[in-house]
Amino acid sequence: MAQAEIQSPLPGTFYRKPSPDAAPFKKEGDLVAVGDVVGLVEVMKQFSELTSEIAGRIVRFVVDDEAPIEAGQAVALVETA
Repeated sequence: MAQAEIQSPLPGTFYRKPSPDAAPFKKEGDLVAVGDVVGLVEVMKQFSELTSEIAGRIVRFVVDDEAPIEAGQAVALVETA
């Protein structure tokens, strides 16, 4: 099986959950489809959904929750069919 990256289109802060008390959008081992929300990117108090452009199973997140990220940086690795 091949692996691909879900990458952030924006620089900012990456959040895996919609709010501090909520469950993560996706966890390692979860299936992900094209268009699924995997996190949020916050830039100057504006939150943008980070959606997957690939389908498969999330192998691991390579960015911690609430970590700074750059545009084009890998956020998660996905095992594709």
